[in-house]
Amino acid sequence: MIRNERKIYIYSALLITLVANSAKLMALNTDGIIARYWQFNIWEYAFQFLYNMVFCMILLHLNLSEGKLFSRYREKQQWLKLYTFNALLVVAAIILGSFLHSLLFGALQLPRIRVRGYFARFLLSSVMVAVVIRLILLMRESKNKDLINEQLHTAYLQAQLKLLQEQLNPHFLFNTLSSLSAIVREDQHLAQNYILHLSKVFRYTLMHSGNDMVTMDTELQHLESYIQLVKMRLENTFQIQINISRDILNKKMLHLSLQPLVENAVKHNMATVLHPLIVDIYGENGWLVVRNTLQPVASEAESTGLGLTNLNERYRLQTLHEIEIHQTAEYFMVKLPLL
Repeated sequence: MIRNERKIYIYSALLITLVANSAKLMALNTDGIIARYWQFNIWEYAFQFLYNMVFCMILLHLNLSEGKLFSRYREKQQWLKLYTFNALLVVAAIILGSFLHSLLFGALQLPRIRVRGYFARFLLSSVMVAVVIRLILLMRESKNKDLINEQLHTAYLQAQLKLLQEQLNPHFLFNTLSSLSAIVREDQHLAQNYILHLSKVFRYTLMHSGNDMVTMDTELQHLESYIQLVKMRLENTFQIQINISRDILNKKMLHLSLQPLVENAVKHNMATVLHPLIVDIYGENGWLVVRNTLQPVASEAESTGLGLTNLNERYRLQTLHEIEIHQTAEYFMVKLPLL
């Protein structure tokens, strides 16, 4: 992209210079109006051409190169400074060009004519350079959006794959099938209900595309199926409390945000009759909070945190907000931004 932009700088500066200095070529016609006021001199024209082109290149470079003075003003939206310094650069180029021109090729009887000529050419060049700058900035913005969408899609696919791997790994299948086997022996109707919720969990995992935003109500409805599976397996050692006001149920959140958090709580914490695993889900100041009692499994290896990192990356790319993670001696808490 940088190499292509440099080519655009050169070609644009060349085209702008040709347009701005095209009137001087009319002096080649000795019977024309221009020839009455200015005799064509190849060296004089070459100086004006090269000087004008260098001016355009400098203007493009200062406004578009990352980290340069003018670029920093634009990034910080300091428009007054940006326009002021550009205007000063144009004025300085006009004055310097007129001076060098007079020094190299002699002064005119009416020096104002030369200054006016430089003013007209450089004003036209500046306007055309501004158009090129805007076009290049639009190209960059479009490319950045495409890159963000690609990163978001990749992050989502990784999250989806990880979730499916968790659901299909031997540990998950063993617990699921063991619970189902026990339920089938005791209550066939309950077994059918278990299979129904299990199918809903898989279907919801696959039904949306990577960039989908869903309402909190939709995400909670899906979570209910997963909660039923956990309750059938852990029975009264697992408790979940959802306290969401109606006014935020239509808030948007990323698809598949809640199940991984509840799943992490179940996977990484003990759940016993004396010390049940308690998960709380509630709204708080524009955030959705998922909090669980912290009672880590003693034999478990330290978590890599890749699931939370991936979830945070999805939120950062899609919503420009990041999740918040807090841990105390009693609780582990993840806060999701609501849109």
